[in-house]
Order: sequence, then C-alpha cells, then structure tokens
Amino acid sequence: MDTSELAQSFIARTLPKAQWTHEAHLRVGLWHALRHPEHETLALLRERISLYNAAVGGENTATAGYHESITRFYVTLFYAYLATADAGRSPRELETGLIERYGDRELPLRYYHRETLFSSAARLGWVEPDLAPLPRGAALPQGAALPQK
Repeated sequence: MDTSELAQSFIARTLPKAQWTHEAHLRVGLWHALRHPEHETLALLRERISLYNAAVGGENTATAGYHESITRFYVTLFYAYLATADAGRSPRELETGLIERYGDRELPLRYYHRETLFSSAARLGWVEPDLAPLPRGAALPQGAALPQK
C-alpha cells in the first residue's frame, strides 16, 4: 500500500489494526508533515490517532492508547528532518530516509528515561526529554501548546 492510501485508510479508520505498525505511524506522520504546518500536523495526528484507536477497539487513557509526548516527539523530528532534507527528493525518498534515520522503535529512549516516557504525565501531556534535548531548532512553535484541560 502506498503512503497516500495508507494515510487515507488511517484517516477513514478502515486500516486494519495489524497494519498500524511503527513504520506506518512514521509514514502517516510524514505524510501529514508534507501537507500541513507543524502545529496543524500535531493537532491532526492527536485527533486522528485517538479516533483510530477507538475505532479499532482501543482506549485512550492514562495507561493506554494515544501518547502525547511520543507523538509530539516524532512530529518535532519530522520537521527537523524535513528542514535538513534535500528539497529535490521525492516523497518516497523522503519517507525512506526518515525511516532509515528515525525508524528505531527505541529512539525516544535515547531522549527520555523509560520511567519518564511511560508515565501517565507523558502519555496525557507533553513532557520534555530528560536525557537529551531534541534536535536544535526542532521545538514546536508557541501556537502548538497543548490546550488546557
């Protein structure tokens, strides 16, 4: 399935749960990043991942489902990657490069202690990395702050 089909299936919540892999998350995230500004990508992924989880029988709670800090971590990396990528590369080439660079499922644990990343606070809201800073220049704009609940 090409990335556009994958993204559309995810958005429509028809993507089989078994196909919602780590690589699929990255591909769908980059698809959004290529079409929207950073704050919109974060807002769209926040909403769409939560809706998708519910559609496939999952729950979005303090211990399961949507994870704000992981989503925001990767959105930040998408834009840091795009800022340094060759503008002449095709979307497929960009996707391949992103997965090569950021495809390791353990990547967030280079930036966060496990206890921090998998805390309820990090799942429900943005928690800054506590091992290493995000790539320079990759901070989300002020407009992307989480809404107060």
